[in-house]
Amino acid sequence: MSNLSSSLVIPDSSLAKEATHLLREHSTDLLFNHSIRVYLFAAELGRQRKLHFDPELLYVAAAFHDFGLIQRYSSPDERFEVDGANAARQFLTAHKVPEDQIQLAWEAIALHTTPGITQYMRPEVALLYSGVGLDVLGRGFDQFPSELRDEIVSRYPRKHFKERFIQEYFAGFAHKPATTYGTVNASICERLIPGYNAPNACDVIAASPFPDSE
Repeated sequence: MSNLSSSLVIPDSSLAKEATHLLREHSTDLLFNHSIRVYLFAAELGRQRKLHFDPELLYVAAAFHDFGLIQRYSSPDERFEVDGANAARQFLTAHKVPEDQIQLAWEAIALHTTPGITQYMRPEVALLYSGVGLDVLGRGFDQFPSELRDEIVSRYPRKHFKERFIQEYFAGFAHKPATTYGTVNASICERLIPGYNAPNACDVIAASPFPDSE
């Protein structure tokens, strides 16, 4: 049982424990702590908002949400978010989790960097996005209970997080920058890859093979 306050307990089911084991085995300390913080932030936000959500499924989604940044799970041509979602699907399928729950976890992970949509989806999807936004961007920092926030960070520290996260995050898709087109990650590629210019939607539209009608 965690030493965190009773409202911030990590699920201790066999499924959750195995997800934790895989996260610890394959990720860095930075990504491990980040993923656990994301769950704890997300779960507390769900309680604050009085949302009905599945803590175990939300935890698995949080544990796997950045697996696409890990070389073992990274594909050559899919968005890293999709790679993580596919890893979670494989894991949950192997444990005979119902398909509707698998799809829910898949959507939560695949959309965890996509603004403007998740708040209209099921709680697990919305909460994962909010947990990530709080931990990475500080979105909602002042609205989150400071004592709980400090407790979470004390248990799962943010050691040089801002600088190191950008490095580890970028490393997860530096080999396939084209997959970031249309996402917030395209700007990271432009910042960190010398001479790289993300495709512009205006140019893509102009290059359509359809001729204009007379």
